[in-house]
Amino acid sequence: QGPGIAEGSGSLAAMFNARKKIVKDKGAAPTELEEEVAKALFDIEVSPTSDIKADLRDIYITSAMELEVKANQKAIVVYFPYRVWKMVLKIQGRLIRELEKKFNKKHLVFVANRTILDKNFRRKGLKTRPRSRTLTSVHEAILEDVIGPTEITGKRTRISVDGSKLLKVFLDPKDKDKENVDAKLATFSAVYKKLTNKEAVFLFPDA
Repeated sequence: QGPGIAEGSGSLAAMFNARKKIVKDKGAAPTELEEEVAKALFDIEVSPTSDIKADLRDIYITSAMELEVKANQKAIVVYFPYRVWKMVLKIQGRLIRELEKKFNKKHLVFVANRTILDKNFRRKGLKTRPRSRTLTSVHEAILEDVIGPTEITGKRTRISVDGSKLLKVFLDPKDKDKENVDAKLATFSAVYKKLTNKEAVFLFPDA
């Protein structure tokens, strides 16, 4: 057995282990981007220098997509199952930072998988619709996911002359210079628009 075979089987094992970091619905095949994100998560989990490796052990993703924010700026939206979301929140800032190093200046945004139940929820055998599953509250939750690990301190809705709504979202001023957040405001808007089809502007309140 030549060294090539041993080497090949090593990278094969790494790929197999990385695949554990992604669980797709009904066994659908992951995209190339999803495999890259899963591999990056696995690399952090086995890195001897990472201080979040233990936290990552039970964390996996369900999907990932890339979108263009503006010229020369792309974002990767990574979806996590709701059941692991609490664990993700514990290390969100550090995990975003580690992944952004691996994805060459692309902004990473984490979102939990949430199901919206429409008005036909009774057909699904439910007597009442949990408030957390309504369109409004899922969109509110997405808003908070997108801007993590910073926090929202206030919201205002502006209705323009033509009746369209614009949501102004104020972020915690103490995070302004942290984690490159200021540079990500356009990313937050682009991702929120893509996920909810709603317009929102993210800003820090004037001191």
